[in-house]
Amino acid sequence: MNEVFLEVKNINKSYGGVIALSNVDLIIKKGEIHCLVGENGSGKSTFVKVITGVVDPEVGGEIIIEGVKFSKLTPLEAFKRGIQVVHQDFSLFPNLSAVENISISQYIKYSNPINWGEMRKIAKETMDKLEIKLPLDVSVGTLPIAEQQLIAICRALASEAKLIIMDESTSSLTREEVVNLFKIIRGLKERGISILFISHKLDEILEIGERITILRDGKKIATLNKDEVNKQKLTYLMTGKEIFYQKYNYKPNYKEIILEVKNLSKRGQFKNISFKLYKGEVLGIVGPLGSGKTELALSLFGMNPPDSGEIYINGKLVKLNSNIDAINYGIGYIPEDRLNQGLVLSQSVENNITITILKKFLNRFRLIDVLKKRETAKEAIRKFNIKVPSIDSPVKNLSGGNQQKVVIAKWFLIQPQILIMDSPTIGIDVLAKNSIYETIRELSSHGVSIILISEEIPEILNNCNRILVMRKGRITGEFSSENMTEEDLYQKVWSKEVEVKIS
Repeated sequence: MNEVFLEVKNINKSYGGVIALSNVDLIIKKGEIHCLVGENGSGKSTFVKVITGVVDPEVGGEIIIEGVKFSKLTPLEAFKRGIQVVHQDFSLFPNLSAVENISISQYIKYSNPINWGEMRKIAKETMDKLEIKLPLDVSVGTLPIAEQQLIAICRALASEAKLIIMDESTSSLTREEVVNLFKIIRGLKERGISILFISHKLDEILEIGERITILRDGKKIATLNKDEVNKQKLTYLMTGKEIFYQKYNYKPNYKEIILEVKNLSKRGQFKNISFKLYKGEVLGIVGPLGSGKTELALSLFGMNPPDSGEIYINGKLVKLNSNIDAINYGIGYIPEDRLNQGLVLSQSVENNITITILKKFLNRFRLIDVLKKRETAKEAIRKFNIKVPSIDSPVKNLSGGNQQKVVIAKWFLIQPQILIMDSPTIGIDVLAKNSIYETIRELSSHGVSIILISEEIPEILNNCNRILVMRKGRITGEFSSENMTEEDLYQKVWSKEVEVKIS
């Protein structure tokens, strides 16, 4: 199917002299799965806002939808023309039920009176298409993040969209759910619905995309067929730099046990967890959403005390009943949700970096030595190559990758012997990911023991010495990453029956 659904010509947009989009042209065909990639700040979000009517492009550009020309759109016009978005932040009504969130757009679009039975039918049929079952009548704000994501996808599917824009829509989905979503996307394509798929996960881009458009610094670099690119070429086009993906080959000291966990259990979360962590080792923990990975991490950081079991640090039995206990034993924790749990967004970069060691800046009068504090923050910024407008800038103004580096710097300053990293690269671009990986390897080579928790198989495989697989609150396997392939690890994580093999 070669008929064009959407064509944009000469789209420009600037904010206060900063160019967000420069002469961008793009064609999305009917029934096409078109992928859009680029680093943070490349212009992807601005482009989506232009074609959905959220922001106006500058004079001179054209937006053509099924042959109808517009100089700009309103959100309602874009909606009526069949353009729907599954946003990264979901944009759901948290106080409304799943039924209302999924089905209400039908009534907004056609100004129909509300028929609760019909709304329920629409919601259920949409969920059936996704092969998922979610509570229909519970307020979506009380549901887990992954379920909220699925409801956002259902809402787009239910709105009779002609173009569905999926912005990082798989970020909170398990691999099984991603596979299922991709089946649905391909089914939508067969019915003539266009998909604009936006993701930092290049493996997913190459798996689902037919054509791929690359943006860099607000400019369109290229639009290429999938068979014209690989991961290496995509990375180069996005960044202008050669990035090589290599396994981490550093060998830790397997004679020195830093952390030992014995039969750790927490009712309803995980059971009989036992493992060892060695000095300078990067230990990966991978598993589907809901496997208990994050709950285990929180227990090791003292924020989710277990019901039973033992934790030994440097051979000593310890009790971790609070995060203060964990910090005192040299444990740092980088949470999955860095915005709400890892940073104080309104505070400066300096304050966020130094928040874990404020006591070290107290002088003999019990006042903070502001010069020493500032110099410490500056040194951390240099060490971790954090790009900031100013050390006094609110951390909320930084890119996702630089925000994550601030969190890492914060915990580095406590001189941790153990650093727990939960999904450290979620939502950040490929260049920032590579920088985080380099930081992990540097810390490890200096003797810091790292627990890396992730659902991304390549991330775990390329950065870890050993890998623990978790499913349904249990460790189902322990493996060396040395001779393991991505396919092997996918099978061990996502297969219904996983053989327990301790190596």
